[in-house]
Amino acid sequence: MEILKNRRGLIIACCIFLFALLAVAGGENKPPNIKRNCSYTVRIQTACTKGADTSDHVSLRFGDENSNDIIVQHLNSKHVMQVDPLHPLVLDDIPRKPFQACSVDEFQVTGQCIESPICYLYLKLSGNDDWRPGFAQVDALGESGLSSTNFIFRRYLPRNVWHGSDLCSKVTTPFGIRHKRKVFKKKPAAAETFMP
Repeated sequence: MEILKNRRGLIIACCIFLFALLAVAGGENKPPNIKRNCSYTVRIQTACTKGADTSDHVSLRFGDENSNDIIVQHLNSKHVMQVDPLHPLVLDDIPRKPFQACSVDEFQVTGQCIESPICYLYLKLSGNDDWRPGFAQVDALGESGLSSTNFIFRRYLPRNVWHGSDLCSKVTTPFGIRHKRKVFKKKPAAAETFMP
């Protein structure tokens, strides 16, 4: 009887020791589950054409080849300053309305970090105005090799749809360069009720 009690105590002590050892070892090997955020500076030029400006909401979507997709719903609220392309120094701190004709606006955006150079950019205009952007560019702050080139628009944007360029996946064919079509993940549809 005494031997059984000693074995039972020894087995319990060994189990507790193993659980403690596994907990410590498992805690050290777990990768951090925290997603990093990165900062981006977005520059968008509005064309000098009469009626090219807008006061409507503009949304922005950009990312890299690995489908790291950053969406900014109301870019207007991220406005930092207007930049004179010929004189990049800011002369005053007066807040200005973004997307005025013949101006370049700068925005600060925070989103998930990209892993390769930014290769697609889309803009969406929500409202009744016509807006004609000239170009858009995104700088990945702290990662100069990941910044985008200029995405050229130079036309009035259609309303309420994403419009832009995808330079990520190119395939050279005998008929020219083909771009792989970007398909964004759809949000799950809300349950519809059927009324007979």
